[in-house]
Amino acid sequence: MGGDHGPRVTLAACRHFLDRFQDVRLVLVGKAEDLAGFRHERAEILAATEVVEMDDPVEVALRKKKDSSMRVAIQQVKDGRAGAAVSAGNTGALMAIARYLLKTLEGIDRPAIAYPMPNVWGGATTVLDLGANVDCTEHHLLQFAVLGSALDSVLKSKEHPTVGLLNIGSESIKGSEVIKRAGDLLRVAGQAGDLNFVGNVEGNDIFKGTSDIVVCDGFVGNVLLKASEGVATMIGGFLKEAFSKSIFTKMAALAAYPVLSAFKNRVDHRRYNGAALLGLRGLVFKSHGSADAFAFEQALNRAYDAARNNLLDRVQVRIARAAPLLVPAGESATGTAATPP
Repeated sequence: MGGDHGPRVTLAACRHFLDRFQDVRLVLVGKAEDLAGFRHERAEILAATEVVEMDDPVEVALRKKKDSSMRVAIQQVKDGRAGAAVSAGNTGALMAIARYLLKTLEGIDRPAIAYPMPNVWGGATTVLDLGANVDCTEHHLLQFAVLGSALDSVLKSKEHPTVGLLNIGSESIKGSEVIKRAGDLLRVAGQAGDLNFVGNVEGNDIFKGTSDIVVCDGFVGNVLLKASEGVATMIGGFLKEAFSKSIFTKMAALAAYPVLSAFKNRVDHRRYNGAALLGLRGLVFKSHGSADAFAFEQALNRAYDAARNNLLDRVQVRIARAAPLLVPAGESATGTAATPP
């Protein structure tokens, strides 16, 4: 029900997804009247009477809309009726509801949003956090590194993915005090064999593919995400404008079109849609709110890969291995839950 387009986009993506994969079932959660026309032998319609709107405050979504499609969908994961939940709805509400219902894993204080960003090698660099946590301690950044390593080991089949810490320079003496302390923790984890830490990286290293994973706080990560999404849009706008100009401009645009078009496709954020909410006791994936059917299907693909490859179990194994480093001395390792509605 979520996103800018709702069932018009999500149902088309679900149908194509079901046609591609024969070993999966979907539970489609939403208002009965909006989903009534969807029929598939491996799809179940589960009615919900409420919808979390994109501008709903988190408090409304969590405390008042207890029969929202978002909450009912995540409840299916908690009850073991679904391997993962996918939503294009309100990000803050999704995180709050998922955290309240599923709780965080032991050793993890805060869930993080992990997203793949395209790099020059034709693959993607996993970046986290991308907006769930604005203020982070060094221990949160270490937790994000452990979570990202588990995600990449599953979805990219890399047993020891490399981890970089986003900073204003590669030197260990640079950055804020939090970043410096995070670097120290990550180096200790690397020496212990719990992480494959390669040191500080800069913003352009994300697109260079210098490391498989880049860790940052949610404020920096969200700004980075929004800026990168504008690149493909800018190129598309440039091509459209160029072809509307003079004959000479059109000829120049035509000559450059194959290269620019290929670049636009490579950085097209639709291909990488589907951010994982990591650190929860269940799998939840967030689709971009503006996703079209192609993009929403990519989010379904990522959730499917995570579920069938036992991402949650592998996350827990890595967290257990790194447990002595994850939480400051004297603090509880138990994940905190949201205030009950």
